[in-house]
Amino acid sequence: MDKLLGYARVLLVSACFMTTQGYASGGGAELAAADIDPDNVNSLQRGAANFMNYCSGCHSARYVRYNTIGRDLDLSEEMLVDNLMFNAEKTFETIQVSMPPAAAARWFGVAPPDLSLMARAKGADHIYNFLKGYYVDKESPTGVDNLVLPGTSMPHVLWELQGYQAADFVTHQNEDGSDTTTFEGFRQVTAGRMDSEDYDEFVRDTVNFLAYIAEPVRGFRVNLGKWVIIYLIFFLLIARMLKKQIWKDVK
Repeated sequence: MDKLLGYARVLLVSACFMTTQGYASGGGAELAAADIDPDNVNSLQRGAANFMNYCSGCHSARYVRYNTIGRDLDLSEEMLVDNLMFNAEKTFETIQVSMPPAAAARWFGVAPPDLSLMARAKGADHIYNFLKGYYVDKESPTGVDNLVLPGTSMPHVLWELQGYQAADFVTHQNEDGSDTTTFEGFRQVTAGRMDSEDYDEFVRDTVNFLAYIAEPVRGFRVNLGKWVIIYLIFFLLIARMLKKQIWKDVK
């Protein structure tokens, strides 16, 4: 029953990172650091749950398999089946979207992208600020806009958690008579189920997981790199000692 409820939930409320053709316009705001910790397994586990509950209804991650996630994040097969696999039967399957892409394109105007490599394409800071950058905009079809990605077609699916906030902009007149509008900050309009610290942790965990699935072999690569460096240092010392031994008689 819980699995069915979870599946229904992601179908109703999940949609992450929908982009529009106007992305090149940019948000003009300085990005805050996400400060993710790819070695924090607990954060990655929470991020996996966040992704499956709030993103996988509209977005796939077809370059990562459930059993890979289970192996890397210390999750048993039973935990995967009970908590993460809403629309899959076998742990070797990849994360597929729950919502039909054609239906998503009809409802939102664009088919939501696959998120497997989103963190590598956009960067963790971009995603972190995007998920925190929604503000009320009565002129938008979804009722909100985003500071990082103006004109985004993605609704604020995390509004229950964050609540709604307003963005304050100030317009300054330049010496040449032109106007420059700058972002001053957010104001909380409607409270969500989480306070700002809890929501910040929620977003950071989610971004941490997205960064992980963008490069699941990172942990192995980093550990291997350490041993390679140690080997090279050791080899350099041996080579230097050997050089001295060979050339001592020549000198």
